[in-house]
Amino acid sequence: MKVSALYCPSYQFFFGIKSFCGSNYSEISKKQGLISSQIELSNCWNFNSRKPKSKFHPCVTVRAASSSSPSLGGSASDYPEVLIGDKTKKKRSSIAGIDQDELLDPRQLADTDSCFCEFKGVHIHYKVCEAEPSMLEEQITSQLDNVNNKIGFPMIFLHGFGASTFSWHRVMKPFSQLTGSKVLAFDRPAFGLTSRVSNSVRPHANDDTRPINPYSMAFSVLATLYFIDFLKSEKAVLVGHSAGSLTAVEAYFEAPERVAALILVAPAIFAPVSAPKVGQESQLDKDNQVEDSNTASDRPNIFVRFGQALSKLYSYIASAIVKMWNGMMNVISSLYKKALVAILRSAVAITLVRMIIDKFGIAAVRNAWHDGTQVTDHILQGYTKPLRTKDWDRALVEYTVAMLTDPQAKIKLPLEKRLQNIACPVLIITGDRDRLVPSWNSKRLSQAIPGSQLEVIKNCGHLPQEEKPDEFVSIVANFLQRIFANSEELCLQT
Repeated sequence: MKVSALYCPSYQFFFGIKSFCGSNYSEISKKQGLISSQIELSNCWNFNSRKPKSKFHPCVTVRAASSSSPSLGGSASDYPEVLIGDKTKKKRSSIAGIDQDELLDPRQLADTDSCFCEFKGVHIHYKVCEAEPSMLEEQITSQLDNVNNKIGFPMIFLHGFGASTFSWHRVMKPFSQLTGSKVLAFDRPAFGLTSRVSNSVRPHANDDTRPINPYSMAFSVLATLYFIDFLKSEKAVLVGHSAGSLTAVEAYFEAPERVAALILVAPAIFAPVSAPKVGQESQLDKDNQVEDSNTASDRPNIFVRFGQALSKLYSYIASAIVKMWNGMMNVISSLYKKALVAILRSAVAITLVRMIIDKFGIAAVRNAWHDGTQVTDHILQGYTKPLRTKDWDRALVEYTVAMLTDPQAKIKLPLEKRLQNIACPVLIITGDRDRLVPSWNSKRLSQAIPGSQLEVIKNCGHLPQEEKPDEFVSIVANFLQRIFANSEELCLQT
């Protein structure tokens, strides 16, 4: 039997108990572990300073000890809220199944074939694969019989958003056999095991002296060209997947003489809608001009001159309004970007990034495959491993900020207007079941790039190099054979 005080909500007070059934309450309390001394009892109810004037029987409740009635001693099982708190804490410390309590330096998570190099203050993680002599001999009887094993150029693989060198792990060795040279994949900043550096804003005299943003497109382009030099080659075949295709194309425009060919896999590049032919537009303009001239010749000259003067006045007014509007929009755009950057770099944005990755990260990986049943635990671990690195969430925020505030966007023409200037061989590969970048966009892209070759893999999603690796390698092999088989440039550049 256990004794406890009854809480009376209608009177809003507790009935204290000093003695009950002839026993001193302090002794009972010591036995139950509630009060350690008489002083504590006095401080709680202050019964020692006064005596009751009349005999009074306090109102009590007497309950039998049971699993449903927690004891006064308070065992751990009687307080489920403590366990709930622990579960909540454990849940909050996990993102997409990855424990966030002990994040590590990327180099501590390196694989046995991982390599690191420093480029402009960033420790870039990369992997290199080179064909062994025995492999090249065996390759004679393989599906690549008709392909010159020494095409003369290395290959550099550029992964997409949220991916890493892991995206290429199934095709790097076959391509090293195909080229007879080294093939290399590296993690762009904010992804994989490349270090997450702080992009703190420091005062500089002008933009020329400001260090390049490691999370910008310009940095990824320069890193790509750096690895061409690293491989001691004059040129390289650039293979970009999804957002990595943007980096490959921008690297070509930065140094077209360093790119032997472009292979764009499920390219996340906006393809322009085909415009009407230039000849038709020119003929239409000529017809309109002739019609206008014939109409004007029937009118008196005084009305023509008045109309021309009025037209000039309207053009001056419209030009002034446009200039004023553009100035206002530039100011608003500048203020908007500054406010947006401040919001993105706040703790709220970082929390939001963590919530999005936690809720949709695994689902996004499965959704990238046409057949989700092929997504094994090994694949999920490969894509979630970077979540164990320090400051991965801040790096994603900085990557987003860099995309929204890219200073090169004001200088260069939009990419869709430069695609027609690509002169190197281009292969575009897409899956007919790609839910992230639809195959129709790749078809439009192939129409915008002169001489490009389009290949559509059936029953394949956003990751052909992982979901259909054999077919992917075969398509690339045939493409390289076609453009390099009879080339005079074929010379091993290792």
